[in-house]
Amino acid sequence: MAKAADKHDATQENPKTDPKDVSNQIKDPDQWTTGGEPMTGAQASYLKTLSEEAKEPEAFDAEIDKAEASKRIDDLRHKAGHA
Repeated sequence: MAKAADKHDATQENPKTDPKDVSNQIKDPDQWTTGGEPMTGAQASYLKTLSEEAKEPEAFDAEIDKAEASKRIDDLRHKAGHA
């Protein structure tokens, strides 16, 4: 019985375990608080690979921000057949 009570207490203490909490759902990149920061190394690498696979090398730009990189990655994933 104590284990059930402990589990219930953990749910109340950690809002991410609440199924009604939608705060960490996928958000539009334009709504990201860090979207204006430079893209990450992983984003740059993946974007470069996808732009080559999709035969759209102009889609890669080392100067774009995280939000724009995410949008281009999503677009190129579809074009390259990865979606």
